[in-house]
Amino acid sequence: MKRPHWPRRVFAQLLLSQTVVTVGVTAVTAGLFLAPVSSELDRDAMQRALSIAQSTAADENIALAAQDRDSAAAQRDAEQIRLATGASFVVITDLDGIRLSHTDPTRIGQRVSTDPEPALSGRSVTAIQQGTLGRTARGKVPLRLADGRIVGEVSVGISDDSIRRRMLGMVPGILLCAGAGLAAGLAATLLLARRLKRRTHNIALADISALLVEREAMLHGIREGMVALDRRGRIRLANDEAFRLLALPADCVGRPVDEVLPPGRLADVLAGRTEGADLPAVQGDRVLVVNRTTTEQDGAVVTLRDRTELESLVRELDTTRTLTEALRAQDHEHANRMHTLLGLLELGLHEQAVAFISEQSGSHAAVAAKIAEQVQDPHVAALLAGKAAVAAERGVRLAVTPGSHLPDAALDPRALVTVLGNLIDNAVDSLGAPGSPVGGTVEITALAAGSTLLLGVEDNGPGVPAELRTRIFDEGWTSKEAPAHRPRGLGLAMVRRLVERAGGRIAVDRGPLGGARFTVELPEALHPEALHPAALAEAAVEPALEGAP
Repeated sequence: MKRPHWPRRVFAQLLLSQTVVTVGVTAVTAGLFLAPVSSELDRDAMQRALSIAQSTAADENIALAAQDRDSAAAQRDAEQIRLATGASFVVITDLDGIRLSHTDPTRIGQRVSTDPEPALSGRSVTAIQQGTLGRTARGKVPLRLADGRIVGEVSVGISDDSIRRRMLGMVPGILLCAGAGLAAGLAATLLLARRLKRRTHNIALADISALLVEREAMLHGIREGMVALDRRGRIRLANDEAFRLLALPADCVGRPVDEVLPPGRLADVLAGRTEGADLPAVQGDRVLVVNRTTTEQDGAVVTLRDRTELESLVRELDTTRTLTEALRAQDHEHANRMHTLLGLLELGLHEQAVAFISEQSGSHAAVAAKIAEQVQDPHVAALLAGKAAVAAERGVRLAVTPGSHLPDAALDPRALVTVLGNLIDNAVDSLGAPGSPVGGTVEITALAAGSTLLLGVEDNGPGVPAELRTRIFDEGWTSKEAPAHRPRGLGLAMVRRLVERAGGRIAVDRGPLGGARFTVELPEALHPEALHPAALAEAAVEPALEGAP
């Protein structure tokens, strides 16, 4: 015989277990209800027998019959009372406990089967006793004359069969109530089980445990950040990567997003106030790509991808592509110069050929030498030299303003390269926009005032409208068409984060060249001993910082 198996599905387990519990509870409740009912019926029968006995003992003729031991009169009166009340028996005895009446006349004249002394001594007695007529509920009282003398006892019995009949008559009602309660319990169990079936997608209980273990391993093992939110926007779950990327506090679970993240685009995306796919955001010095998906329970799951290293690689790729294009253009230009030089030599113009070679070879070296003279930090100088070469191939002149000086004392050259690189790229790109002049110019200003560094990048392009001078620093905002391989709108946002993290300020206005001028103040960016007379020119760029965000 095949042994039955416990069901594996949560729905079936709950339904079976709840059904067993409901049936058991109903049965126990019905039994517990019947037990006191039986006792109550016994007490009611004994009280009824006592009342009949007391009424019988109040009849003076019965007392006189007991005094005279007149069994005929006693039997006649007792039978009338028994038939009128429905009692099983009404027995009258004399002082010696000898029956003067009985439902079985052959037992008249015999001593009663139970002890008559309590009643003959003047006490009323109730009890469930076994006698000649079987088990009965009895009531016994003393039988007195008018002067109070006890002349016998009156014993009245209610048959146990009548008590059982009363109890059996109550059973259908009890069972009906129990059945109604059982049906209601089973219906509630079925509804609960069906709801649980929908919630658990009818999976096995063992699978739930396995899924939980696998989910924990997956959440804390993947290299993407994940944050689960409830319908009120409170954090329900965050994996280790989300804690790292968002710098979440340890007690973030159960708190709203706006309490654990600073105001900005990232908080707006997580809270659902900003919608879209693959939304870029900046958190500290990290570039994140955020996606938010709504769940069936009106909650949300947010995924975070760290694109900081990828963004850096993409920028390097863009620079490489730009340099490649510049080299290709230089190759064409070099070929043209070689043709020119060949022509001069064939024409015998040797002096002009020498002058032409000297002029061409010294132009780029002169630009790099001038930059190195004013900008002594090797990282920044290399950046400006490379940007100048690339800008020149695009028809843009990039120069460092006279009086600028940046000593080799930067505490964080990498941050300076990021700030200047983004600002220069934006300036050069703006000069390629419609409405820009044919001969584009980008000027760089770098001034040291003690440990404070002042930077300026301006161009003669179309500039930034006054109403957009705050929005351009928002994450994801851009006026350019985004290429397929990278999102736009992160450069200026990252620059602002770097500047603010260093305790500095950044502002944009219209510069003397007619285009946009970005001014950056970075306190404590240089070693304190790096002083230069150019610090006196600080006032030249300070007014632009009055509107810094």
